[in-house]
Amino acid sequence: MTKQIIAGGVAIGGGAPVTIQSMCNTDTRDAAATVAQIKALAAAGCEIVRVAVPDMAAAEAIEAIKKECPIPLVADIHFDYRLAIAAAERGADKIRINPGNVGGPENVKKVVDACRARSLPIRIGVNGGSLEKPLLEKYGGATPEAMLESALGHVRLLTDLDFDDICISLKASNVPDTVAAYRLAHEAVDYPLHIGVTEAGGGELAIVKSACGIGSLLLAGIGDTLRVSLTGDPLREVTAAKEILRAVGLRTEGVEIVSCPTCGRTEVDLEKVLADVTEALKDCKKNIRVAVMGCVVNGPGEARGADYGVAGGKGCGMLFRKGEIVRKVPEEEMASALVEMINNDELPTA
Repeated sequence: MTKQIIAGGVAIGGGAPVTIQSMCNTDTRDAAATVAQIKALAAAGCEIVRVAVPDMAAAEAIEAIKKECPIPLVADIHFDYRLAIAAAERGADKIRINPGNVGGPENVKKVVDACRARSLPIRIGVNGGSLEKPLLEKYGGATPEAMLESALGHVRLLTDLDFDDICISLKASNVPDTVAAYRLAHEAVDYPLHIGVTEAGGGELAIVKSACGIGSLLLAGIGDTLRVSLTGDPLREVTAAKEILRAVGLRTEGVEIVSCPTCGRTEVDLEKVLADVTEALKDCKKNIRVAVMGCVVNGPGEARGADYGVAGGKGCGMLFRKGEIVRKVPEEEMASALVEMINNDELPTA
């Protein structure tokens, strides 16, 4: 089990639930726009949010943002130790910085002192695309071993100052290197790990890469907090993160819909039924499993394993509840009848 740190009242590591993070893509200096995006992210399920702090104006905006921020706020700083101190002074709940690039031990000490005084943890963020030149030369590139050595070097800068509230990330843009780096870190340290595949892209491949990398780590018991890094609207990151956590069995909140891939036996427009059910249940808060199946081969079995379900026949469907047949409905009523049953059912479904 990893060491536990606290960011704005949220526990990370030490057996705490894996938390979902995202990062604003607004201009941090525009506090109103940043707050609006943070509130949208929080409503979608984001539990910790990070903002870029590229200059002192952005650091100063942390104060206004924090006043309206409903979730812990992480300040992301590179190179300038003064920005880290300013962000800490203005209410950031956690600092993301690489201690080795802020200009010497005296500057690292100033950042540590500012964080220690406010009980703020520090995340050391190692990225395969920005490793130190000596490590690239030593290992012949941004290998998992090079990433780990970079992280451990940054850790020593903090622990030499008796600072131990540390979280580590070691991200690469390809899945094998990312997974290997985190496995090495998991064996080498007991600090909580923030996991993710960086620069994954923006389309379906990006989500697949993230699911493969993050999912395989979580299934191995590695990872205490995560971000799905996607180009564009960060709300997509939160949605993908929630689905990854559900897929590996770490979250059960909300509706899980399972459906068959369809085949030549399917005699209903299952794609439409699924789309209608998904849309109708997108805001449902019940912790339930719903099966939308296309034929009688796997349909009844899946329906029995779900809280609710429908299995298609020839122009019709059979509704199931807790494995028991409820009634037969015409194809055009399959989605609406299923949703109505779920919404009106008073039976416990947890």
